[in-house]
Amino acid sequence: MDGMKSQDLVVLLKLVSIQEGESEPTPGQPQPRSQGDDPYSVRNLEALLGISKTEINASIKRSLSSGLATKDRNTGRANPNRRNLNNFIIHGMKFVFPAKPGAMTRGIPTAFAAPMLKGLLVSGGEYIYVWPFADGHNIGQSVTPLFRSVPEAVQKDDRLYEYLSLIDAIRLGNQREAGLAGERLSESLLKK
Repeated sequence: MDGMKSQDLVVLLKLVSIQEGESEPTPGQPQPRSQGDDPYSVRNLEALLGISKTEINASIKRSLSSGLATKDRNTGRANPNRRNLNNFIIHGMKFVFPAKPGAMTRGIPTAFAAPMLKGLLVSGGEYIYVWPFADGHNIGQSVTPLFRSVPEAVQKDDRLYEYLSLIDAIRLGNQREAGLAGERLSESLLKK
């Protein structure tokens, strides 16, 4: 079995977002679905994330193998193991998938510049972090997203956007920033 890939986290966090959407729908934001499909289907995940069905299947296998997901006995689908996922993101993410700010570019705000995290931390830096995206409305230091389709995927799902922004805050932040992002991530992921 191949080692973990960064898109595995995108897939797992999308599954978390779908679960949360079923348990507590956000007013004004319907959970996006493909033509009546099971929201957990590989075809639906492909449409929502821009990751191929083959790669989604491989990602789910890697997540099951690593313990970041478990198989539901009744439905047979993969369920994110939220505790393990939370621990991995907080304690290992920075080392396994490090992020380095790049050149100034147009894009979608991430880390503490993301709209839902803005104001949580007053940054000493003058520049925000963005995922490069030609249709973005903000200019900032580029940060390579965990998977190339992330900028498109987060426009369809605010929960996924928040989770991936928190991950970037952990990957990019100093100890205080990463700690604050980790607390917020734990509150969201482990609330069930």
